[in-house]
Amino acid sequence: MDSEKKFWQWFIQHQQELLDFESNSEELFDRLSAELQKVDPDLTFEFGPKLARRELAISAGGMRRAFPAVISLVESAPALDQWSITAFRPRRAIPNIVEFRGKRINPIDVQFTLLVNGATPGIYLFIPDYREGDVDLKQIGYLLLDDTLGEYDVETQLGGIRMLSPDAPTEGDRYPLMELPALFDQLVNRLEGRSGKPS
Repeated sequence: MDSEKKFWQWFIQHQQELLDFESNSEELFDRLSAELQKVDPDLTFEFGPKLARRELAISAGGMRRAFPAVISLVESAPALDQWSITAFRPRRAIPNIVEFRGKRINPIDVQFTLLVNGATPGIYLFIPDYREGDVDLKQIGYLLLDDTLGEYDVETQLGGIRMLSPDAPTEGDRYPLMELPALFDQLVNRLEGRSGKPS
């Protein structure tokens, strides 16, 4: 696609600035966002830490309709010595604090219950101070899920997602968020084995 080629041409021209984005992050992020949105309006990005190679994760912003655009753009990426280009936000170590629009949540205080809805797991996510309709804490919940499970698995392997207050009465065992990746993978493998899918 012409828009993909133009994006990577722009990226190559600015890759050194982007490698050291900490010195001018706001302007660079705005420019990078604008270039990505020329490919697809839902595309966004995330940088990894500055190591021997810096990771650029191209994200669909949680919009499944944009998944093909993510995959196509990453597959069209040129070979870059100082960059690793990744499709979708990967699993990451759980951060200490998540902040969004002035609200702060410590992941240590977040719990979950995994549910079995047919062949697809669902989840209750228990967020401190959450009340129905709180869009900011709901967004923090989705950010936490993306960090712990990765964007692709959240969108393709997880069924119903419900944010709840910790005092909400529900059935099922509750676990700390840090245990989610292992328990989720075990459940997915079990369900795939039951349905005859390769695990």
